[in-house]
Amino acid sequence: MVKTGAPIEFWINRQLQGTTVTVVLVGKDTYESKWVRYEIKQSLDKGNGLFFIDISQIKDEQGKTTKSCGKILFFFRLINIFIQCNRTKKYGEIPDGYSFYDWVEEDGYNNMGDWIEKAAKEAKK
Repeated sequence: MVKTGAPIEFWINRQLQGTTVTVVLVGKDTYESKWVRYEIKQSLDKGNGLFFIDISQIKDEQGKTTKSCGKILFFFRLINIFIQCNRTKKYGEIPDGYSFYDWVEEDGYNNMGDWIEKAAKEAKK
């Protein structure tokens, strides 16, 4: 039996219905997930506002944190998606309008609502 990603793609597409903003939680291995990359591309194609939150400093059950991927490296890894979706024209250029926050350092708990509003306005939603 051949397994495909069709059920996962269907689920992601269904979850994006009726949305205007997509929030991507970024940890050290986030980019490795083809489903995260798929959701980012679908969100860009849909015209959603989009922003990223580094969650690497949030402690796990053992009180440990992970290594941050970092804004520059994360966007560099995503550049092909941004080019495919006509959000930037050249490699190495971080496109405007896509904020990258740090949940701990930038007080995500109290600022999340403002970040969502900003992303919606930038996407004209």
